[in-house]
Amino acid sequence: MRALGVGLIGTGYMGKCHALAWNAVAPVFGDVPRPRLAMLCEVDPALATRRAGELGFARATADWRALVADPEIDVVSITTPNAFHAEMALAALEAGKHVWCEKPMATSLADAQAMARAAATARSVAALGYNYIQNPAIRLAAKLIAEGTIGRISHAGIEMDEDFMADPAAPFSWKSQAASGHGALDDFGVHAFSLLTLLLGETRAVMADMAKPYHERPLAEGGTRAVETHDVASLLLRFASEASGLVALNRSAWGRKGRIALQVFGARGTISFDQERLNEIELYLAEGPTDRQGFRRILSGPTHPPYDRFIPAPGHGLGFNELKIIECRELLRAIAGEPAHLVDFAAGLRIERIVEAAARSFDEARWVTL
Repeated sequence: MRALGVGLIGTGYMGKCHALAWNAVAPVFGDVPRPRLAMLCEVDPALATRRAGELGFARATADWRALVADPEIDVVSITTPNAFHAEMALAALEAGKHVWCEKPMATSLADAQAMARAAATARSVAALGYNYIQNPAIRLAAKLIAEGTIGRISHAGIEMDEDFMADPAAPFSWKSQAASGHGALDDFGVHAFSLLTLLLGETRAVMADMAKPYHERPLAEGGTRAVETHDVASLLLRFASEASGLVALNRSAWGRKGRIALQVFGARGTISFDQERLNEIELYLAEGPTDRQGFRRILSGPTHPPYDRFIPAPGHGLGFNELKIIECRELLRAIAGEPAHLVDFAAGLRIERIVEAAARSFDEARWVTL
């Protein structure tokens, strides 16, 4: 595999995360050439120049279209606010670039459909940033379920909570604008749907409710502005497998930092996981004497690939950025034409259909079939 030229659009939280992954993927995995960090884009030219120096990119620009058109760039990382994903991804695919776009895929189903159509006809790889499915602990859970270790799945539940919108005095931001999407449902709830799809398969129907803990937020220049998104969402799901599901999403939950509390219940046992303890799962098997049954903790280690690429000893733990490095390696596999553990644009569209069905369910107060 030849070294790929990388262009990065956006250098905020996820932009830096992508940059760290591009810098680390070759030394961590040792089986790919080091990518060439060709160009970085930020809206402010001075900021773009500074970030390029910090993150190791050769050139900087304030024009994302110039980055997309640059012949030195083979793959474009899109880490901008949600509303810009579709336009940038479509332009990159049209220019013949591979695309690594952060979630959510888009802020409307129509945009997501256009992106999926473009990816289907392009000769490029188009993938989305669902790095939680890369966790060795989650991969182990998926393997246990696929092998039938806990039997036929009857129900799964996810509670996903963070507190970055919990303060009523926090100023109005783009996350409270309707242009960013629905709110908790698609801003981070799509992570929950990616996990449930991996573990249980396709969703068949959904019923949803959404809420606004705070109806107004202060403006930096004074006064207030009405909140246009919902920071809380609750969903009932029915899967194609006939299993049921429950999803509770809250980005205004004081004290919760990155919680994804997942439970999967089967005929022979249960798997439990919490993102705030992302290097372990708990497994309960209904076998043996009942007075000796109970949950046992399985701690991630080098026997759970690709943990071994980072650390040779168990118990030391991987973090969010390491999951993004794993995702970067999977993207490179896909670009090389190899099987890859990724959410591509086709799979991403199926997640966006869950979002659209949930929003319609809330508007119409009924179950919606996908």
